[in-house]
Amino acid sequence: MAELFTHTASRQLSQMFLAILFFHTSEYILAVYTHGRSKVSLSSLLISRGYLVAMVFSVLEYAFEIWLFPELKEHWWISNLGLVMVVIGEIIRKLAIITAGGAFTHLIRTRHEEQHELVTHGVYAFVRHPSYSAFLIWSVGTQVMLCNPVSIVGFAAVVWRFFSKRIPYEEYYLRRFFGSDYLDYARRTPSGVPFVK
Repeated sequence: MAELFTHTASRQLSQMFLAILFFHTSEYILAVYTHGRSKVSLSSLLISRGYLVAMVFSVLEYAFEIWLFPELKEHWWISNLGLVMVVIGEIIRKLAIITAGGAFTHLIRTRHEEQHELVTHGVYAFVRHPSYSAFLIWSVGTQVMLCNPVSIVGFAAVVWRFFSKRIPYEEYYLRRFFGSDYLDYARRTPSGVPFVK
């Protein structure tokens, strides 16, 4: 397993772990800043059992492939493309959170609250769910960065499936909260997740 201590492995794995650390820490800090410390719990770190399993699987895939097929990990242009995806996903997601302000939460609201407003400006002018499209880009980017072919497909499929179910559920409540304003917005603005209307 000396392959795990090569320059390639050190660079790729450290980039992935730093990306994960920055993503979750900044999510938590923004949640505290936006909603106040008393309304934020560790669930704002967005770490679930399924997420941990996926990340552990990706590291195991990486170790297995660098041990048996080290040349697979030496495609720097692919790894760098993944890094660019991670950065783009991070920027779009944080712009979405900052733009929505108090209207942004990690959990879907089922009751309309006073500070909950329909946000249609900034990144929301381009897609209805920029934080979801950004997370899809970010999560797949972490695996492109590692040159993990199995996890690239797996992450894309699992994250897409999650949002393909979450978006209709969330939009049911958004239609109830904002009525025709939301219907008009949804008609003219794509969801931001491929093949999800």
